[in-house]
Amino acid sequence: MMHLHLLGIALAASFLVRLLSRSHDSLRAQQPMIQQSWQNRWHRAWVVLVVPPLLLLTTAFSVVAMGYSTAHPWDGQLSYAVALCFVIAAIAVWLRLSWSAFRTWQEMHVYPMRPIQIGKRTALRQKQCRILDVPAVFSAQVGLWSSGLWSSELVVSQGLLDHLDDEHLDAVLAHEAGHDYYRDTFWFFWLGLLKRLTCWLPDSESLWQELLLLREMRADRWAARSVDTLVLAESLMSVMTAPLLPASVCAEFSCAAPHSRLAQRIDALLSIETALAQDCINSENSENTERQTKVDVMAEPASDWATALKIVPWEWIALSLMPLLIIPFHR
Repeated sequence: MMHLHLLGIALAASFLVRLLSRSHDSLRAQQPMIQQSWQNRWHRAWVVLVVPPLLLLTTAFSVVAMGYSTAHPWDGQLSYAVALCFVIAAIAVWLRLSWSAFRTWQEMHVYPMRPIQIGKRTALRQKQCRILDVPAVFSAQVGLWSSGLWSSELVVSQGLLDHLDDEHLDAVLAHEAGHDYYRDTFWFFWLGLLKRLTCWLPDSESLWQELLLLREMRADRWAARSVDTLVLAESLMSVMTAPLLPASVCAEFSCAAPHSRLAQRIDALLSIETALAQDCINSENSENTERQTKVDVMAEPASDWATALKIVPWEWIALSLMPLLIIPFHR
């Protein structure tokens, strides 16, 4: 009976988190998006999307690990069967996404590599890039199967190289460097797994879309450290084609987003430019120095890749893993 109660509590808590988040969204909608903190939006979307499925998954795994109770055969077998089905479903989703990532990696490796410069400020760091011989305007970071998707390769289409001049191409490549820096292919593979596993929970799709938007905004802000924000906004408007690769295994500049979300990205870039212009007016320092100082603050630069881990709300992740602590005390 206890096992069935554990599953029920985890399910009720998952729905409660989503419903409370929905009520919070109704209040948050009264505030303009551009005035809302990127960190707060990211933290909230991360927690609300990840914690419920992770809590359900760890609870189900704990029930399976403890086995079914012989004192209450019917309840014990029912809870064990439900938990086992959920764990098997999680493994099936993981296998499907892993196979998709592996096939994508295989397909990309038939295209040649070419060194491409990433932005003016990183001219000394050459980026190897795979060129798709297609006319579509497209660029993406594709996860490397050999590194468990932790590392990624830049993939661009010949259509992108033909469509953009050097200045706008630098902006696109700087954006893709942001995806690579924050390991977006790795994190969004696992986020996509949790989202697919619990697509039946309320607001799963809207939370997923919010994280996709914030991921792109973060890469935009990273790119704004090395390229002009107006050029980046122009590049964003130019590269508006549907992605060729699944979003779970790549992070693309030309992501297919609703016009409202595209407008949010452009508004965020223009707000950086407005802040820079105002800062230059009120400052006696050189324009280049002020630009770099201001944008560095807004882009939240890091000393190395480990800083990307700091944006993950680990305290909430630890809370959702607490059902695993029951296993050693089970008799």
